Amino acid sequence: MSAQPIEEDPQDPQVILRGLPVRERPEFLRQYRQAVEAARDDLASYTALKRLLHRWHLTVIATNRPGYYDAIQEAKEGAGATTPLDEAIADELARRR
Repeated sequence: MSAQPIEEDPQDPQVILRGLPVRERPEFLRQYRQAVEAARDDLASYTALKRLLHRWHLTVIATNRPGYYDAIQEAKEGAGATTPLDEAIADELARRR
């Protein structure tokens, strides 16, 4: 019997924190702590905590892509490549078929 590597849950707060660039970590921790407090006081808020972890998991993926911060800066400056919304939606719907 061989040992199988244990896959980490990408929505585990520790995995998210480790995967985030240093500049993103304080905001993640602030939002996470706030959501944990809310969930502790109201179990209905647990769903919001799960959604928060999912969003931050996606943030880990995005922020680790080459050029992410450059693209953000270009968008703020109104520069860089853009796609009209109707075209982006049509492309996405075609991709899903």
